[in-house]
Amino acid sequence: MNQEPARIHSGAETSLTDGDIAAIVQQAQNGEAAAFGQLYEIYSDRVFRYVAYRVDSDADAEDITEDVFIRMLEAIGSFKWRNVPFSAWLMRIAHNRVIDHYRRGRLRTATPLDDAPPLASRDRDPQERVDTFSDLQELRVAMAGLTDLQRQVISLRFGSDLSIAETAHVMNRNEGAVKALQHSAIRALRRLMLPRNADAGETP
Repeated sequence: MNQEPARIHSGAETSLTDGDIAAIVQQAQNGEAAAFGQLYEIYSDRVFRYVAYRVDSDADAEDITEDVFIRMLEAIGSFKWRNVPFSAWLMRIAHNRVIDHYRRGRLRTATPLDDAPPLASRDRDPQERVDTFSDLQELRVAMAGLTDLQRQVISLRFGSDLSIAETAHVMNRNEGAVKALQHSAIRALRRLMLPRNADAGETP
């Protein structure tokens, strides 16, 4: 049985307008502790989901998520509203913290795509699994066969629910490149998470 992730996205942000978020961020920039708590409540699940897609364990994901919000607290005074949503700015911090995690020597050796171990429960499309955040451990195994850029785009688009434009900002790439990476990543995941055509053939 697949273990469920430690957190499930609460969707807290969906009831807030851009103006609400801007007001909370302004309060946090003014040093109001309650506003920091609100930002944590709104975004912590999204940050955790992104990080959990990128690292091997929920424990590491929890630690990195907490570090992201410490860094947010330290850097929020520098945030400027320049056509960049606060969520994209925050996910850029998360992206950098994941890179730091890898640099500390915790990066596992990626499994070659064709040599990855067989995966269970192959009856659903991989994009559906990514969308619903189910089968996290299975998804981690499959994502080991992706390139780093493909893992980034899957994590940002489906783990953190960022738009194409927001993902492009975090990754420092244009929107066309993000769309191409997403397409190639989904195709690669399908090779691992759905039965191969050869397996579906009739037994001689």
